Amino acid sequence: MNREKLAWILSLILIAMLAFQLPGSMAHRDDDYAFVKTLIDVHRQVSTNYVEPIDEDKLRNGSVNGMMGELDPYSVYIPAAKTEEFDSLLEGSFKGVGIELSQLEDGNIEVVSPIPDSPAHKAGVQAGDIIVSVNGVEIKGKKIAEVQTIIKGPLGSPVKLNVRHPDGKEVELNMTRQEIVMPTVMGYRRDAANAWDYWVSKSPKIAYLRITQFTGDTFTELKRAMDTIVGQGVQGLVLDLRFNPGGRLDQATKVVNLFVPDGVIVVTKGLHRTEETVRADPKAALSKRFPIIVLVNEHSASAAEIVAGSLMDNKRALILGTRSFGKGSVQEVIQLEKDEGEVKLTVAYYYLPSGRLVHRKKGATDWGVEPQINVPVSEKLEAEIYQEQGEAELFHKPLPLTPATQPAATQPAPDIQLREAVSTMVNSIDKFGDDQLVPTTQPATRASAAATQPAAS
Repeated sequence: MNREKLAWILSLILIAMLAFQLPGSMAHRDDDYAFVKTLIDVHRQVSTNYVEPIDEDKLRNGSVNGMMGELDPYSVYIPAAKTEEFDSLLEGSFKGVGIELSQLEDGNIEVVSPIPDSPAHKAGVQAGDIIVSVNGVEIKGKKIAEVQTIIKGPLGSPVKLNVRHPDGKEVELNMTRQEIVMPTVMGYRRDAANAWDYWVSKSPKIAYLRITQFTGDTFTELKRAMDTIVGQGVQGLVLDLRFNPGGRLDQATKVVNLFVPDGVIVVTKGLHRTEETVRADPKAALSKRFPIIVLVNEHSASAAEIVAGSLMDNKRALILGTRSFGKGSVQEVIQLEKDEGEVKLTVAYYYLPSGRLVHRKKGATDWGVEPQINVPVSEKLEAEIYQEQGEAELFHKPLPLTPATQPAATQPAPDIQLREAVSTMVNSIDKFGDDQLVPTTQPATRASAAATQPAAS
């Protein structure tokens, strides 16, 4: 008996067994049968007629990746050989270059954000970059899972990315893959002892905290920082979620609960999933109340959008910046049988307490989190702000709020979004006191005001 006939018989037996063992309608089983039949027919023609020898593993992985690629950019197949590496990403460490990717509607692969202090960040990869090629291999037309596989590789091995910056300039960037361990909560600047200084203003006492992404340790890191600033008499907090690509939902909801003592935090709904509502636990919230302003931009995604949107809907924070990315889908990692790997599958969408869908569906005009105070910045200034954030960590430099004293040609441009947040916070504390929330306002654009108001010191 030849191989094709054997495969066909085994498949029929498998389908017959599934028909008796799996729940579901007969129509569903008919769909399974038709699907498997097509795969077998195509495989038979390829194995019988293709001009070159075929790699069965590549064919199998390619067929699965092709199917997953028809769903959305976030649903992917992880072969058994890659599951350990993939699972480590969920815990905040991995071997790679340190970039979060997204696939645009036109098929281009965009950098949502490079991870601070990663090889990609040090080499000059920017948020909003388009990946053109990897090690000389053009990636136009490739699915995001395939591009991620090409970029990843052995620890210590080199990789070359050709990227097109948001300003249209195309550059070649060289980096070395390494173990990426990511602290996720940063302060305003490093002090002489290399500890974080959280104070962006000493009078009134306004703290600045930046969350770079949501990993398994994010809440613990944030709680530790909050205990410090509360103990030192915090009067207001600027929480920076710009360039944050998201991460673990459980960490995001814990962060929200830290500031919200009651009410809905987030709702998840899916066609095949029971609707789930996450509510705040009063015992998990801080006892001290103070105003909060959250900074977001178009590179704030997923869990970052849940935090910003939930704090806004619960009237616990004012949102400032530009509209967020619009990645509000829930991915579940499902283990396949017999060590065949895993699938990361989109199973639901996030909905904010107000009922708004965060996710940006094709053709949508309403998505993400729209700031109450819109402070747009140019692509050039946005890139400078991101660079300054990294240097605040690496070189003990504060984020620039005001023009520096050196000549204009060399001084860093002020972070007008952060400056507007600090100015708004100072005005709020002066008017309402530090035990009151920043009052919510109608959406407004304050680009010109942000460029002229003096910063607090």
